[in-house]
Amino acid sequence: MQKLIYLTLFFTSFAYIQIYAQEIKVQWASKVLGFSSQYITPDGDTLNPQYKAIQVLGKPNKLPAAGDSPCAWRPAQDDSPTEEWIKVGFDEPMKIMQVAIAENFNPGAVSAVYVYDRSDREELIYRNTNVIPIGQKSRIFSVFKKTDYEVAAVKIMLATNRISGSNQIDAIAISNGLEPIEAKINLADKGKLNIKAKPENLGRNINSEYVEVAPVIAPDGKTIYFTREHPENMGEIDPRTGNKKQDVWYAELLPDGSFDVAKNIGKPINTPEHNAVFSITADGTKMLLNNIYTDEGLKKGLSISTRRSDGSWSKPEPLNIKDYYNSNDNSEVCLSPDGKVLIMAVERLDGQGGKDLYVSFNEGGYNYSRPKSLGKVVNTAANEVSPFLAADGVTLYFATSGLSGYGETDIFVTRRLDDTWQNWSEPENLGPEINTPRGDGYFSIPASGDFAYFTSFANSIGSYDIFRVPLSDKTKPKPVVLLRGKVLNDKDKLPIEANLSFEIDIENKSIGTTQSDKAGGNYKIVLQPEKKYIITVEAKGFLPVVEDLDCTDIKEYKEIVKDFTLVPIEKGQTVRLNHVFFATSTANLLASSKPELDKMVKTMRENPNMVIRLEGHTNIFGKRKDQYKLGLERVKAVRNYFIDSGIEPQRIKIESYGADRPLTLDKNPQEQMKNQRVEIKILKN
Repeated sequence: MQKLIYLTLFFTSFAYIQIYAQEIKVQWASKVLGFSSQYITPDGDTLNPQYKAIQVLGKPNKLPAAGDSPCAWRPAQDDSPTEEWIKVGFDEPMKIMQVAIAENFNPGAVSAVYVYDRSDREELIYRNTNVIPIGQKSRIFSVFKKTDYEVAAVKIMLATNRISGSNQIDAIAISNGLEPIEAKINLADKGKLNIKAKPENLGRNINSEYVEVAPVIAPDGKTIYFTREHPENMGEIDPRTGNKKQDVWYAELLPDGSFDVAKNIGKPINTPEHNAVFSITADGTKMLLNNIYTDEGLKKGLSISTRRSDGSWSKPEPLNIKDYYNSNDNSEVCLSPDGKVLIMAVERLDGQGGKDLYVSFNEGGYNYSRPKSLGKVVNTAANEVSPFLAADGVTLYFATSGLSGYGETDIFVTRRLDDTWQNWSEPENLGPEINTPRGDGYFSIPASGDFAYFTSFANSIGSYDIFRVPLSDKTKPKPVVLLRGKVLNDKDKLPIEANLSFEIDIENKSIGTTQSDKAGGNYKIVLQPEKKYIITVEAKGFLPVVEDLDCTDIKEYKEIVKDFTLVPIEKGQTVRLNHVFFATSTANLLASSKPELDKMVKTMRENPNMVIRLEGHTNIFGKRKDQYKLGLERVKAVRNYFIDSGIEPQRIKIESYGADRPLTLDKNPQEQMKNQRVEIKILKN
């Protein structure tokens, strides 16, 4: 008998272990099967998705925080005389132990819960006939019920007249486990943030008792631009705040890592109306601004101002965005460092409600494509604001109140998964080290990724201030290469105002352009590592230069200094064709030679009086006669290319020097490649 009891206890224990060893699964509702009513926003727009029944789907958007949320289902009436209800379905019907209801606003109105099997057979699993206020701001209300059938749907009843105010349901879930379901913030890994250093207020050189928002740090980290309310602004008094309307200010980074006293950027960027800065290009020469500047004042849209050689800024020119409109009074926009992509926070008819994030692509000059939504992974029924696309072109930071967080708006990070701009990783909250109970936003990171700059109210001097926080390697965007240098006249080494264009080698894909400034010949651009680039430098009155830049071995942030010298189009000047290649020991031009040869053809067309001599050079190996012949055949091939491209034959002379004029006597094969070259000498200009 004792043995029998022992065996019974053993098998009972074994069964218990088997039940609780199963995988605990939580499913959030995936479809709305019916509802009693849904709230219509005051503008009467029945298509506006805010507060509609579909907002109950998926994980909580508000909890564990509490408060009103357009990302939750809200019945049409706050105090309906009859019970309100919503019925939802799940992708994978399953046996359950629990139903969980996320109530984000005025919780406690749940009066009944029904579950349904695959054949829609109904079972009441909870009834409350005495609904009263529960004294909580939000909650996840769990009803525990073990079913021996698979639950396919759940129906929630609300006695809204018993709990005053708006009663909202954020999400509904089922689970096969007994552990109460919790709403969790999707945090970026703790290791991603350098939480040893708290966010640093930039101090009174930047911040004041007034509003400082929207920091834009130049990619090189040397200059910060921001938008400010301040008594020294140029604008009119804003009747809503009693302060002068916003102006754009800037400050330079000092050697000790702090910022100099901020200065008003002045006209023509600042006007009597509200002015705001959104982005700065990698070379620091173009600034994206809010609004379109007209003689009659500002109107909705975007503009670009160009920095002149004397440091002043040009009158902002409008961007032309196809089918651009914004139903919201406010907008925030980010321009990618290469100027090819706009990410904008605007309210449009095809959005999820409130302001959403859209992408628009450059179509040449200041023309951009029709805005395209980034999709439902990023956008919610609440407002998405202050986007910032990092220099890697993949990592996107933005602020929203539509995802679970710590305050009014939190800053999140997501990463683009492909080139459609529709697929993004699930946004991650940057955590309580950055996000506070008040609104936080306007993230901005230099190309190095060492600091993040943002706007917050917490620990501010007065109103909203600008802060920065150091980032660990894990939270930085993908590393980039910051290329900078000068373009100089080869003859006198004076600076040149030149255009630089960049292509990815092999792919022949243009990835950006920049200009060197007239005052110092300086240029800057952000490039992706692990690629090889072809750089073309052109300026009026000079022969173009085409050179390679090999970044294939670079895997972390790096600054590269590369200067270019351009040869003036003058009699007697000589330039080497750096990117003209032949098959080994032949005069067969390789396809990769085409970009540089085409640039030279263009230059000759623009200078119809120019006469040149193509000079062929080879390495020092082999017979002199053979080397002379090879050099001659190669310049003939180049000459034929020019003639086939429309250049008159009489303008092109040829000469071969074979191995007579080597640049190096080093017999290393890599060094000898320097000797194998075609040069152009200007005989007449």
